[in-house]
Amino acid sequence: MFRLLKLMFGLAFRAFRCRRDLLLENLALRQQILVFERRSLRLKLPAIDKLFWVVARKLWSGWKESLFVVTPETVVRWHRAGFRLYWSFISQYKHVGGRRKVSKDLREIIFRMIAENRTWGAPRIHGELLALGFDISERTVSRWMQRAPKDPKQGNRWKAFLRNHREVIAAMDFFTVPTINFRLLYCLFVIGHDRRRILHFNATAHPTSCWVIEQLREVFPFEPVHKYLIFDRDQKFGLDVIAAVKATGIIAKRTSFRSLFEKI
Repeated sequence: MFRLLKLMFGLAFRAFRCRRDLLLENLALRQQILVFERRSLRLKLPAIDKLFWVVARKLWSGWKESLFVVTPETVVRWHRAGFRLYWSFISQYKHVGGRRKVSKDLREIIFRMIAENRTWGAPRIHGELLALGFDISERTVSRWMQRAPKDPKQGNRWKAFLRNHREVIAAMDFFTVPTINFRLLYCLFVIGHDRRRILHFNATAHPTSCWVIEQLREVFPFEPVHKYLIFDRDQKFGLDVIAAVKATGIIAKRTSFRSLFEKI
């Protein structure tokens, strides 16, 4: 009697479901029946069956209700394993060509010229290197000038600034989140520096300056309690973003090139 009532309620529920969900459910059940028919003493799923459920997880919201062969956590683990395999393949691909490597001795000469001649720019250093017989382009010199060791006094001043104003400092940055179809979502977060408290976060597939400005309006809708906002020199934080930060009464503090926001 109980089975009959369960069957009747199941038929009544399926009568109001859309045709797409019914087709996907039938496809999922048929796939599992095929797995059970060809299994041996121990259930082992080939890669094509794993790929079926990984794709079903992306395209169908009710995939968990028709899953009996494995647990949903196993499908998520397959998805992560496929992502690791994809990025391992990308990292092993070696591109032939590119710029010539700059020797260590030449880099040390560039760094020494920068340290002893603070007013020299890339054109002057490039001319001196050509006079010494080094075959190098001005653009390469400019790139290595950005990587020159920084003055430790500047780092100490920045560290003192963070310590003295930690209660009124906020910072924002982006990090990426990969999806199942190997695309990237860009997540913006704003954090308070004093207690590392997340003030706001949001994600988008197409980050623009206008989108960043809208997020800043949500973080600081009224008179802000923070005095400084630290962010890097990402192109998404362009002149429009700097103007929007200043309009809220907050002082924009951009980090130097290739620097890390150190925890104090």
